[in-house]
Amino acid sequence: MDLVQKEHERLWKRVKSSKTINDVQKTIDLLQAARDTISVDPTKAPTTLAKLQNPVKTSFDAINDDLKETYSGLNKYTKALDKLFKDRPLPSIEYDALSSQPDLINRAIVMHLLREGQFSVATTFLSEISNKKLPAQSGNVEPNCNKGAEAFAIDQFQSDGIRDQFTIMYHILHQLREESNLIPAIHWARQNREALESRGSNLEFELCRLQFVWLFRGRKEQKASVSGRQAALEYARSDFQAFVPRYLNEVQQLVGAMAFYPNLDDSPYRAIFNNPSAWKDVAHTFTREFCSLLGLSADSPLYIAATAGAIALPTLLKLQTIMKAKRTEWTSQNELPVEIPLPPSYLFHSIFVCPVSKEQATDQNPPMMMPCGHVIAQESLNRLSKSGKLKCPYCPNESQPRDARKVFL
Repeated sequence: MDLVQKEHERLWKRVKSSKTINDVQKTIDLLQAARDTISVDPTKAPTTLAKLQNPVKTSFDAINDDLKETYSGLNKYTKALDKLFKDRPLPSIEYDALSSQPDLINRAIVMHLLREGQFSVATTFLSEISNKKLPAQSGNVEPNCNKGAEAFAIDQFQSDGIRDQFTIMYHILHQLREESNLIPAIHWARQNREALESRGSNLEFELCRLQFVWLFRGRKEQKASVSGRQAALEYARSDFQAFVPRYLNEVQQLVGAMAFYPNLDDSPYRAIFNNPSAWKDVAHTFTREFCSLLGLSADSPLYIAATAGAIALPTLLKLQTIMKAKRTEWTSQNELPVEIPLPPSYLFHSIFVCPVSKEQATDQNPPMMMPCGHVIAQESLNRLSKSGKLKCPYCPNESQPRDARKVFL
């Protein structure tokens, strides 16, 4: 991977330092100047074109030389990619746990499309899987059994109003990101204030605080004006009363910052009024809270599963090669036979791997802490204590197996 990174950086530097664009622009300028000269005095056309021949040829030669360096770097980068990502067969699918559950796969795809705002695509997908299912249902089928799992999924999506909810979410996000309009998001947060407060969410205050800053600084983040300060003060008087009991310090900071308006960028309140990521952060928070109230995660499970699978694929390919060479089989059903390192954002719960057996702990094989403080899996504890006493594999301490305590992560 280091070789690919090195070639990528080298190619990027060549592209940034390339003079091709400047050379192309020079050629365009030459041609435009010649056209203007001929349009003014058509009798000068032969002389102008004759004088234009050598400069244009020189410009084209310079462009070709620049492109040769770019092509050379691109060729090396492509070879590095081919060397790292060799053409290998995908793992065998002799046992596919989801092959008997097409409705779950279809539901995951539809939910992903809805989360991405692809409503028309989701509707077409649901229609196609429904039409595909119905012709296959023939013969002696009871009238009440004509509806398959996919058709049931369609009814569920329609009855739950999930599409309508995501339509509302994307409308509000569009107003946030494209129009810098916080009002629809604030209205939604107020309508769901009780549910948000029960979750400990501060979304409504974050939206109102950003609205105060937006009014104070103005639409294009220019220097605060008298009208902007007045609008922000009136907004604070009318809307911040409900936040005083819980966010008193934050409200005092917002109002107190108005005294520093002539030199706000050098004041202690600069981080509040000059935060480039404020709109992005509040949009992300809104998406997370909106999906949470629907009982859904903020990120698409299908996207997470596909990304995690792509990360794990090289390790699984290597494992499959080793298993074929040693003529062994994959016997694990509930967990992977090896640990797959994933980014921290993809670790959703605590995971304990026994340092003795190298196996991941489960409900049937929980982690156990010995009196010395070291933790191993219960099966390893039982194997090490066959003689009655248990000696810790990491320190000289000896204890009885009954003294070990189950650890809850």
